[in-house]
Amino acid sequence: MCAKRHPQSFQTSNSSFWRQTGGAIPGRVNLTQSSGGGGAHSATGSSRHSAPHSAGFSSSSSAAAHSFNNFQESVSDAWDIEEPLTPPVKKGERVLESVHRQQHHQQQRATPPRPVGGGQLSAEDKRVINSAGGSTVNALPPFSQNATGSVGNRSHNSKCETTSVYPPSSDQSRCAKFDKVLDQVPINMTELESLSWSGVPQKYRTKVWKLLCGYLPAGKSEQVIQRKREEYAGYLSQYFDNKEEIHKDTFRQISIDVPRMSPLVSLFQQKCVQEMVERILYIWSIRHPASGYVQGINDLVTPFLMVFLQDFVDTDVTRSNFQFDSLEEKVRKEIEADSFWCMTKVLDGIQDNYTFAQPGIQIKIRQLEELLKRVDSDLHNHIVQNDVQYLQFSFRWMNNLLLRELPLRATIRLWDTYLAEKDGFSKFHLYVCAAFLIRWKQDLSQRNDFQSILLFIQNVPTAKWGDSDISLLVAEAYRLKYTFADAPNHLPECRIKTTL
Repeated sequence: MCAKRHPQSFQTSNSSFWRQTGGAIPGRVNLTQSSGGGGAHSATGSSRHSAPHSAGFSSSSSAAAHSFNNFQESVSDAWDIEEPLTPPVKKGERVLESVHRQQHHQQQRATPPRPVGGGQLSAEDKRVINSAGGSTVNALPPFSQNATGSVGNRSHNSKCETTSVYPPSSDQSRCAKFDKVLDQVPINMTELESLSWSGVPQKYRTKVWKLLCGYLPAGKSEQVIQRKREEYAGYLSQYFDNKEEIHKDTFRQISIDVPRMSPLVSLFQQKCVQEMVERILYIWSIRHPASGYVQGINDLVTPFLMVFLQDFVDTDVTRSNFQFDSLEEKVRKEIEADSFWCMTKVLDGIQDNYTFAQPGIQIKIRQLEELLKRVDSDLHNHIVQNDVQYLQFSFRWMNNLLLRELPLRATIRLWDTYLAEKDGFSKFHLYVCAAFLIRWKQDLSQRNDFQSILLFIQNVPTAKWGDSDISLLVAEAYRLKYTFADAPNHLPECRIKTTL
């Protein structure tokens, strides 16, 4: 293994920090100013792992060494912060489709994008790609600064509803394609992944996500899901009913974290929903002793809960004050079991993010820094020259999969692509993080000190982000992946000789 499991110390450069006048900010190192004029920095928190109970950064004349676990502990309350309100297809086709969507968004065209077909690209297609700089990494035009998306009330009995990127005529065409693919026996997963990469219409999302997760095998009946639901019910009776006798510390930590999930989303403040999430997380931790429960895993349940619940609600559940206990008990149990199994499928691919010392996250943080250094050296130099370390802002990006940086409706759209992309959560997420950081280059370039840069990165203005913004983000991420996926020596894991 190239990444060692025991963290070593890393150096921080000398810099002056600031005093927070409004109290401690969750997820940040709690910085205080000593009376002697030197900057003394303290941080407190708790961690699942046996790390010291206090950690901090020192700004003395010589840089102090601090471990990865110390920093992790210092931001252990990062999850208190509430979010502000594919397959291997022909590569030219996917890039072309993304370029069409971007041009539609920026120029507000009224005509639908030309459908992307198989075979050779036409001269017009090549012209469009070349005009967008299809052969270079930084060639995409800057992301729109004022791009917003809206999600209105949805009715599953109404006409097909999909992402706002496409005009109505294209919406109907996409729905027809999904109907055709989902009616096949067995379902062609390659075609489904290709369609889903650019977003899944709401009326199909529940079934498509179950298929993409592997929870509902293609060509199999719903009886498979029914057996899995019964299996989950067995786990509840076997493990959860005696939770106070074994693993009581695990359940205690879960019961502390769950009420702090999404405090501005009324659904997650309902007692019955919190109890459901507690059961899901407890059963998962018992069945995965290598990692157990780690703060941040609780956030990964929310997209599945919202998507599966949406099938039974006419309004947007991310915004409406829906009472979960108004549903039939049978429906509630089905949503709980489905969310558990789908979350398990996702975590199976990224479990090294949550094992001891979190080696998966350490590797990804190193790779993000290496990647940005290659694709945008100016932005990279601006960040590091102001003493900002990638660990200080990207740890949460990797641990929570950007769930704390994006509104829930935008996260759901992003997960359409992650589920459709091979290794979407484990590998493609790295390129999304790089594209996300590059997205704010202009704003970061206007900030020339440690405090303002770090505060901005940790509080990016994404409250109004919607489907169109995510489509631009994943298009840029795909361009980065296309550049580096076939040149693995650019980002080899073996270059990481030591842990953070």
